[in-house]
Amino acid sequence: MPATTGSFNRNRKRNGHAMKYGARNKLTARVTSVKSDSIMSLVKFDLIAPAQMASVLTTESLQDLDLKPGDVIQLIVKAIHVLPVKE
Repeated sequence: MPATTGSFNRNRKRNGHAMKYGARNKLTARVTSVKSDSIMSLVKFDLIAPAQMASVLTTESLQDLDLKPGDVIQLIVKAIHVLPVKE
């Protein structure tokens, strides 16, 4: 099965099932503001806790970071799209 993309796929089908969107990672958020002009709109969100994320990294990187349960860290999400979905 080909990997999904970050694009919105409202009408595409995979294995006979309609796909609402192609992104796999979902965070629940509340809309905090909306600013629009005639071409583009900016929507800001607050994440609603609890939220969990996971990361896959090399063991060498893990050892360099010295990560262990209980450490407080920052997660940097590398993505080119944030797709708001209202179900």
